[in-house]
Amino acid sequence: MTGTVLEAPRVAYPPFDRWPWGRRTFVMGIINVTPDSFSGDGLLGRLDEVVRRAQEMVEAGADILDVGGESTRPGHIPVPAEEELQRVIPAIRAIREALPEVPISIDTNKAVVAEAALAAGATMINDVRGLAGDPDMPAVAARAGVPVVIMHDLPIERADELIPRLVRDLAQRIERALAAGVEWERIIIDPGFGFGKEPELNLLMLRRLRDLTLFGRPILVGTSRKRTIGYVLGTPPDERLEGTAATVAIAIANGADIVRVHDVKEMVRVVRMTDAIVRGTW
Repeated sequence: MTGTVLEAPRVAYPPFDRWPWGRRTFVMGIINVTPDSFSGDGLLGRLDEVVRRAQEMVEAGADILDVGGESTRPGHIPVPAEEELQRVIPAIRAIREALPEVPISIDTNKAVVAEAALAAGATMINDVRGLAGDPDMPAVAARAGVPVVIMHDLPIERADELIPRLVRDLAQRIERALAAGVEWERIIIDPGFGFGKEPELNLLMLRRLRDLTLFGRPILVGTSRKRTIGYVLGTPPDERLEGTAATVAIAIANGADIVRVHDVKEMVRVVRMTDAIVRGTW
């Protein structure tokens, strides 16, 4: 760790603390720089394709691009930090050069990767371990002063424990972030759809999502192409578009502020239609 104070690149996009939360839903497009993405969309070693995909997503309406270099699918093999850096840093630099005004999120649970990604042009941290996996991550987020997604990834087995555990565990992680100096206004929460929860509980989570608005922070939901959809529909990852659309619409209706998706063009349409119904805006 360098201990240096990082400054996010200056972009024309509105500062995070002035995003119009509650007035519309934001779309986060997924860019996997991996060889083993569960959804088959990994772009490792294909930098031109990374940039092309990023440009297509932005043209289709993506508000944020989420770059990740390590799969988090069940049974994945952890990637050493050095290898993850080799995957994500060239991708972030290339995207930043091609799209200088677009917010870029680094999807990592390693502080050293997050710090390097921010220096390379990322403007946001998306940590699937909720700042609890790497003890240095809260300090990196605090020094950089960037938005940070705090996700829940702990196992929950019983329906009656779902909301109490989500509230308790997320509260503890938020407190850890605040204690390290992360600003309250920079925190986003993610209930961790598909992480440590069987399909029935993931479905219940979507029905009860509004319970998490008690935190008063934006809620990110990532359901795109996930196993729960296949469990219900009996379809492989590349045939879960309609199921993803249903989960995105329900998540927005129940309080989601950001949806993380693979199929940006289609899901932007779902978001706009749902926002028109739920929020009266599009």
